[in-house]
Amino acid sequence: MFANQIVTGVLIDDVALDMEELARACQVEPDWVVRHVQAGVLGELTLQTAALRFRSTDLARARRLLELERHFDANEELAALVIDLADEVRRLRARLHALGIRDT
Repeated sequence: MFANQIVTGVLIDDVALDMEELARACQVEPDWVVRHVQAGVLGELTLQTAALRFRSTDLARARRLLELERHFDANEELAALVIDLADEVRRLRARLHALGIRDT
C-alpha cells in the first residue's frame, strides 16, 4: 500500500495534515479516512473532502481507531466509543491525581 511513504514525526497543532497525508501516516487508503469522517468519529466533516485538515490529535485518534478495528474487528462507531470512554477515564484519573486522591 504505502509502505515506502510512511509519515513520521511530531505534529504541532498549527500544522495540519491533509487527507492523503493522514491516510499515509496510518497506512490506510484515503477512503478509510473519508468513511470515518462521514461517520463522525474522526475530524470534522466539511462540504469538500479535499479540504479536510487533521491535527496531531486527529492522527493519534485515527491510529487508535485503526488499532481497535484491526485487532478486535470493531466497526468505526464501536471503536470510537471505546476511545471516548478510555479518554474519559484518563481525564478522571488525572483529576483525581490533581486532587491528591489515589486511583484504585
